[in-house]
Amino acid sequence: MSRVRGAPASRRRRKKVLKAAKGYRGGRSKLIRTARETVQRAGQYAYRDRRARKGEMRRLWIIRINAGARLHGLSYSRFMHGLKEANVEIDRKMLAEMATNDADGFAKLVDVAKGTVD
Repeated sequence: MSRVRGAPASRRRRKKVLKAAKGYRGGRSKLIRTARETVQRAGQYAYRDRRARKGEMRRLWIIRINAGARLHGLSYSRFMHGLKEANVEIDRKMLAEMATNDADGFAKLVDVAKGTVD
């Protein structure tokens, strides 16, 4: 039976790690041990931040909706409460989009919300 050597497989593994570490500074892109640690940590950050991004986007939408609502004399919480009372089911992403790009449509929503709050 012929002898099996692990060199091709381990070379592929190392090349894969070093390719992922391309662009890192100093030994982090050249030395396999530090590159492996750095790539591992980068993967953990990427995994965590894919989830964190969703919360960041929601916070951004809320800031934009609040700014738009306050231009019409209404706070964010009163605006959202008014929409809920009026059974207007538009998500925050679309409300933020309207607040920034469609001022007339957003003003109509504010009037709807004001009508139910008062």
